[in-house]
Amino acid sequence: MAAGTALLQVLAVSLVTLCFVLSANANERKTAIITFDAPGSGTGAFQGTQGLAISPNGTITGVYIDSGSVGHGYVRARDGSFITFDVPGAGPNRGQGESINPAGTIAGLYLDANFVIHGFVRARDGAITTFDAPGAGTAFLQGTLAYNINPAGVIAGNYIDASSVSHDFVRAPNGAITTYDVPGAGTGLFQGTYPAFINPAGTVPGEYLDASNVWHGFVRAPNGAITTFDVQGAGTGAFQGTQGTAINPAGTIPGFYIDASSANHGFVRASNGAITTFDAPGAGTGSGQGTVPSSINPAGAIVGYYRDASNVFHGFLLGGE
Repeated sequence: MAAGTALLQVLAVSLVTLCFVLSANANERKTAIITFDAPGSGTGAFQGTQGLAISPNGTITGVYIDSGSVGHGYVRARDGSFITFDVPGAGPNRGQGESINPAGTIAGLYLDANFVIHGFVRARDGAITTFDAPGAGTAFLQGTLAYNINPAGVIAGNYIDASSVSHDFVRAPNGAITTYDVPGAGTGLFQGTYPAFINPAGTVPGEYLDASNVWHGFVRAPNGAITTFDVQGAGTGAFQGTQGTAINPAGTIPGFYIDASSANHGFVRASNGAITTFDAPGAGTGSGQGTVPSSINPAGAIVGYYRDASNVFHGFLLGGE
């Protein structure tokens, strides 16, 4: 009996130990960070590798800066292998992947020799198609910026015209481009409409800067209907107001608003238009401080950052655990 009891005690201890080890290993996997550098990345100041987007299967795209401070695009597979690429006709920035969809199609931008910006689409087989939105400017830092691609291959972006005013566009998989401006968007220098994201349904959130340089949020439905919104408490001074930053398949939009003191606060806008505001614990309340949500997943978990009273940045996760 005593021997049996001792054996049971040994087994119990072993099981507890095993559970602890498994739990520790699970935690290690959960928090593991893998660093990487694309082949050819420079090692000087402001050189190296930047990861900018990841697909559901773990494929990463972005840009790397070589030893000559020239930018190139890359694709990193889940197994760690790299493919680097340059867009034909590119100048100092030869390709920068901004977004990648589940099929492995990449949307991005590049600068030509005159520092004019152009959009591109790179298919999974490596074929690259460049494009310019109608009305895009052709002077220094004007042009077309492709920012996001959804599973259907629809691209959302904006273009800077010859007067340096921003306008939005949606590019269909067949290359057809639809441009639009949010009613009330300003037409002065760097005013206009700016997109944030595009979800699988083709809904685009973002913000527009009006003639008084105040930010306002908007949502553009797949049929082109536009709804504008302002979060209660948003400031009405120059460069204050409301900005949407992302959207998930359910149509939920995270973002931030800048109050009358120029402090940032987070918000979540449901698909029915209901808005909830929040502040990350420890967020500062001074000018430029506060809470800035940046992305949302299909489950509604929001990730972002906050700047504290000492102007130190911290990450936050809302609703993910």
